[in-house]
Amino acid sequence: MSDPKLINRAIAMFREATPPLGSPIEEYRAKFDNLCMSFQVPTDTKVEEVNANGVPAFKVTATGVATNTIVVHFHSGGYVMGSAKGYLEFASRLSAIANAPVVVPDYRLAPENPYPAPLEDALAVYHWLLDRYSPGNILVSGDSAGGGLTLALLMSARDRGIPLPAAAVVISPLTDLAAEGNSYEENKDSDPLIDRDLAVGMGIVYIGDRDPKQTPLASPLYGNHQGLPPLFFLVSGSEVLRDDSTRVVDSILAAGGNAELVQVDGMVHIWTIFPFLPETTEAMAKIKHFIGKHLGVN
Repeated sequence: MSDPKLINRAIAMFREATPPLGSPIEEYRAKFDNLCMSFQVPTDTKVEEVNANGVPAFKVTATGVATNTIVVHFHSGGYVMGSAKGYLEFASRLSAIANAPVVVPDYRLAPENPYPAPLEDALAVYHWLLDRYSPGNILVSGDSAGGGLTLALLMSARDRGIPLPAAAVVISPLTDLAAEGNSYEENKDSDPLIDRDLAVGMGIVYIGDRDPKQTPLASPLYGNHQGLPPLFFLVSGSEVLRDDSTRVVDSILAAGGNAELVQVDGMVHIWTIFPFLPETTEAMAKIKHFIGKHLGVN
């Protein structure tokens, strides 16, 4: 059972990082980065700045990990905030469990750079990795908007005939910018952070007046889910984005694909950014097991 004090600590940190409605986007970004950077990167973790085909990124390598495989992780933030620098501590933990370095790109953000700019950056980074690693030695991951971007990258690469990675991991992915999942209603009282208006609003900032259902590379629930690599979905059963995962998993399985779904009740959205939660340790162990089955298999 979750420790209410620790869960409440995470919720309080999220709320502290959320400025009043109508605040400048710069304030949202600064507060969210401050939240993420409040967790210290281990001193023995190697952090390098890299230029991945024009996309600035950090390459994060936990001590003692192998170097023949690679992970790329796309950060959260609703396509309007979040940064690679803010995700260094999470990337260090991900590197340790994946036994591989982790590249965290600073993909462009809306509203300055709306769709398809983040996807273009994701493709550029993925091509950069393909120049250095075989596809079977690459794993792609992302959380929240970064999880949606991960799925969009896989679908776009498939459609373009680009070799696909060994597997992918998505945590609380944002896959439906129309926000039509039943969980928006069912979990409205158990999710202290997100509601339908917020999800739809971020979608409008990202894709403008496009119809999410006609823009599957921004709203990947509505895309073709055939021919994707093995996928691991991790989501809270108590968050409003729950059905953004369950519906995509159902579609992948119906298309004959390979998708695992783990639901953890009582957690906040993207709880894995909080290293002090025991459920984070448990979730990362499940991710480690999945990565161990797939990364490095050609």
